[in-house]
Amino acid sequence: MKIKRVSEHIWSLKSWIPFPIHVWVVIDEDGLTLVDTGIPIMAQGIMKFMKQHAPLQLNQILLTHGHSDHVGSLKTILKDMDVPVYAHQIEIPYMEGEILYPRRKKIEKNVEKGIVQALQVGEQGDLFTISGLTPYLTPGHSPGHVVYYHNEDQVLLSGDLFTSRNGKLKKPMSMFTGDMEEAINSGLILRQLNPKQLEVCHGNTVFHPVNQIEAYIQPYGKGFK
Repeated sequence: MKIKRVSEHIWSLKSWIPFPIHVWVVIDEDGLTLVDTGIPIMAQGIMKFMKQHAPLQLNQILLTHGHSDHVGSLKTILKDMDVPVYAHQIEIPYMEGEILYPRRKKIEKNVEKGIVQALQVGEQGDLFTISGLTPYLTPGHSPGHVVYYHNEDQVLLSGDLFTSRNGKLKKPMSMFTGDMEEAINSGLILRQLNPKQLEVCHGNTVFHPVNQIEAYIQPYGKGFK
């Protein structure tokens, strides 16, 4: 596992299968927040890294969505660290196996029922900030996919909303994306947030990604303006 500090508060932990898979640990004075859990073989490395920051402890796990390469280490980590787990309420029945993910042939029971709680929603429909991370609903790759924006570091942890290659913004993996048109449209959140830095699960850092958004949406026509 490769460990890299990507900003003041955020560390990236990376493995390969054979493409890269990133999870993120956000560290502040109150403790640690894990964003996604990767695949099962990442569990021990993730836990080892977090324990190195004692006496700070893991406070919660945030999920971008419920696909198996994002929740694969969840069960193992929870056996050792009993913390709340959050995802968008739309996503939970898909990851629990109650509803078939779009374009999938089989139900996926990727997490046991009752483990994951819904992210809290305000009266205006906005999602509450957790430990400096503000969630935003960005459907398309999966129905309840969310990204997490670290307001202080101005870093967007984007899960599978995008991929990247050599610093260039790329669309999510087509074979795993439920609705590509919706996913591309969700990517326009870059205009709203204008992060200094974008972190993706499958790929590497993209700096000032809003500068690439016009080229990113151009192949999809005038419907994305």
